[in-house]
Amino acid sequence: MDSFRMLVALGPLAIYLLLLGLVNLLPRPYLTTGGRDTAALGVALSGFILIGPLELFMPRWPSAQWSEFMWVFWLLLGMLCTLVLALVVLSQRPRLVIYNISADELRPVLAEAAELLDADARWAGGSLALPRLKVHLHVEPFPAMRNVTLAATADAQDLGGWRALEQALAAELTAVRCRPNPLGGAMAVAAVLLLLFVSANLVRDPQALTQGFWEMLRM
Repeated sequence: MDSFRMLVALGPLAIYLLLLGLVNLLPRPYLTTGGRDTAALGVALSGFILIGPLELFMPRWPSAQWSEFMWVFWLLLGMLCTLVLALVVLSQRPRLVIYNISADELRPVLAEAAELLDADARWAGGSLALPRLKVHLHVEPFPAMRNVTLAATADAQDLGGWRALEQALAAELTAVRCRPNPLGGAMAVAAVLLLLFVSANLVRDPQALTQGFWEMLRM
């Protein structure tokens, strides 16, 4: 793999790992939506898709004149991949992801936010129903990464209710303090090592960056 393709494949992944590591090192929980979480992961893996299946199936023009328009095909393929990722995000059930917190720490905070939004809120084990907001969710902990996902348990959900829950929960989490996740440091170190590895290859052979770019475009 040349330096340019290495940059395309590992660059987004390294930045994703670095941001994820920094989020896990925060002294407070971090709340995001499932859509943003999936979109970030899709962008992180986009480099592997770009140098893999997309480049593999790109046409090779016999004439150099036609090869000058390869950038148009790359543009269209990029738009197609963006639309596919958007479709995946929009087709998912509503989710909220809270980093750097355990399920036991989150439950009282979530219960307080639920009571403020809906007096009829009720728990059933790890599930929470907010009938007035038309929100039904299940608390799904991920102890290995010390984060929690609030996942919709039914298709009939009110997105406005989920936005209200997100805002109320974010307000409640501002007062919560927690210890940084040690895995965040490991992810940040791995990201820095990947960036150093890619940078070292670029410095060693800077001409390969330009050459790899034009070869990928086949111009």
